[in-house]
Amino acid sequence: MSSDQNILDAILADERYRANLDWGTVRPGHPEGTIRAHIAELERSLDALADKLTDANRRRLRLAIHTHDTFKPDAEPGVRIADPRSHASIARQFLAEFCGDANLLESVQFHDEPYALWRQHRDRGAVNQERFDALLRRIQDWDLFLAFQIIDGCTAGKGREPLEWFFAEIDGRVTSRFVVKKDA
Repeated sequence: MSSDQNILDAILADERYRANLDWGTVRPGHPEGTIRAHIAELERSLDALADKLTDANRRRLRLAIHTHDTFKPDAEPGVRIADPRSHASIARQFLAEFCGDANLLESVQFHDEPYALWRQHRDRGAVNQERFDALLRRIQDWDLFLAFQIIDGCTAGKGREPLEWFFAEIDGRVTSRFVVKKDA
């Protein structure tokens, strides 16, 4: 298998990837506008978190950064995250052409699932427990998944409440170096 840098180089050269970089306008959750600007912001967030990551996870997260939202223009609006027409499913399929890392592919596919669960909690006062439990079973590399949640969830246009809620909900249920900070 190719190295992560070779994979990233191939992704950056792919016309399908390049065609979507300038898609997007300023909108809720994405004041940076374009996919290209979102990627740049996440790259800075990755650099800020770098000292808490292994070299391998830094390289893997860079792949997630460059693919997770890149296919929004090709997606069917309003479909579920697991639907093959969702931006996350299309991103996963694209990344799978270059990389067979199952944990990375799951992180890309389900990167918006914690936010969707939080919205259920906010809007209905409860979440679909089967859906929440499925996420807990599906994700195997919680360090990778949670690092990406932090990187993608701490951008300028996003509030911290969804991320704080998710971390509180998984506290004691998953093993990760990223945990809820408890008061001493």
